Amino acid sequence: MRKNNIEEIKRIVRRELKCSAHDFDHIMRVYNMAMRLAKEEKGEIDMDILKPATLLHDIGRVKEDKDKTGKICHASESAVMSSRILKKLEYGEEEIKKIRDCIITHRYKTGKRPRSIEAKILFDADKLDSLGAIFIMRAGIWLGRNDGKIFPEMRLKDYVRENIQGGKNNGRIRDNSRHSLYYEYELKTKELPSLMHTKSGRKIAKERLKFVSMFLDRLRKEAAGEI
Repeated sequence: MRKNNIEEIKRIVRRELKCSAHDFDHIMRVYNMAMRLAKEEKGEIDMDILKPATLLHDIGRVKEDKDKTGKICHASESAVMSSRILKKLEYGEEEIKKIRDCIITHRYKTGKRPRSIEAKILFDADKLDSLGAIFIMRAGIWLGRNDGKIFPEMRLKDYVRENIQGGKNNGRIRDNSRHSLYYEYELKTKELPSLMHTKSGRKIAKERLKFVSMFLDRLRKEAAGEI
């Protein structure tokens, strides 16, 4: 029954995320990483919670991407959408609540910290997809779609004040075309290892961050004609 549910959830997610930068490939990378972290963590882990939560964590992303007001949070929207999907698949109320909690807390910008081991694993797996070589590829694709910049046009402090809602580092970007790899690294990427909840997640995050730092240093030198 659960196996059939997981396959049905995959089909639903694939259909919903066709137009999102956070596409089904991202979902499956996070899913596979979550399965790896679950194997390496100690203690009991409820896979009937972790698996659907991981697959559904970004299902509301398209709605956020299309929202021009900046009011829609994809984590909250994903939790709402997931509840409807899970009810149709005959998940129990307690299961749905636990899955919703994982989904809502996977986004660190919400300020809601994951509490269960399943939520912590999802959080770490999702953040690891924003590090390493995959970060470079994803960021490049996103910048290309949004006419973004390779290098910053202004100091970070000024950029935050002018282009981040609320003038805070964790706010939403106002104009995507003014964003850059540098800003993404300074505002989010370099902090990710310290946010990890699992031992395995922290180890992987530190290794991936080293690669990103080396890449950006090389990129800067090449653009300046130094190498």
